[in-house]
Amino acid sequence: MPSSASTLPRVRVAALQMVSTPVVEENLAAAAQLIGQAKAEGAALVLLPEYFCIMGRRETDKVGVRELVGDGPIQRFLAEQALHHQIWIIGGTVPLQSDEPAKVLNATLVFDPKGQLVCRYDKIHLFSFHRGTDTFDEARTITPGDEIVRFVGPGKLQTGLSICYDLRFPELYRALGPVDLVVVPSAFTYTTGQAHWEILLRARAIENQCYVLAAAQGGMHPNQRRTWGHSMLIDPWGEIKAVLPEGEGVVIGEVDPNLILSIRTDLPALAHRTTRLESTV
Repeated sequence: MPSSASTLPRVRVAALQMVSTPVVEENLAAAAQLIGQAKAEGAALVLLPEYFCIMGRRETDKVGVRELVGDGPIQRFLAEQALHHQIWIIGGTVPLQSDEPAKVLNATLVFDPKGQLVCRYDKIHLFSFHRGTDTFDEARTITPGDEIVRFVGPGKLQTGLSICYDLRFPELYRALGPVDLVVVPSAFTYTTGQAHWEILLRARAIENQCYVLAAAQGGMHPNQRRTWGHSMLIDPWGEIKAVLPEGEGVVIGEVDPNLILSIRTDLPALAHRTTRLESTV
């Protein structure tokens, strides 16, 4: 394991794991408690999971609580929490109005410690899975995004945004360019999570030589959907620094820019990458 000199400040980050219900108000109350806990443990940045505000009984339930871009109780909650605790909050995903009346944008919203919206990322890759009683097709209710997004967070961390199923598409993370931290708010199914979640997260950390912070839904929901959980923080060497297997809670740890620099110096894989490869097929 490479060593690092302590010259750049570390940043404490937290991922919240939830078992969200079909009731928005219940979920916001649960999120508020967990955000407060993360703040008490010193987090400067808090990541909420995908669908933190609603896990409906039907796919269309999220369409029923969609908000206008920039206006709505879920967005106000996130802004108020960021301002109250003086922290960065990455709001898992919020259903926002899209150009298609029967669909939503599945959007990650980033708020700074002043409660200001810094940026928004709309989920690009839409999940589809059919095996036995597990059947999902997000394209029925979600309009996909088409832009990658990164921002400068606490400690000047270059932070890339992604959501759940995006994790299976490494080209998205390459397109972000060199980043210090990638966040992955998720609601992985138990089946796919058990098989692939940890492997994919560690691969994204290793190949991009950055930290990966993943906030997941983790348990049995009232709609009888079971999510995998295992929210975690992974360092750029691929080591899991903290993990919560199941249930509500906070995963917390530090992003160390010195370690990132050390690994990229000792193993300059990003510098060795070539874009000259062409298919011969």
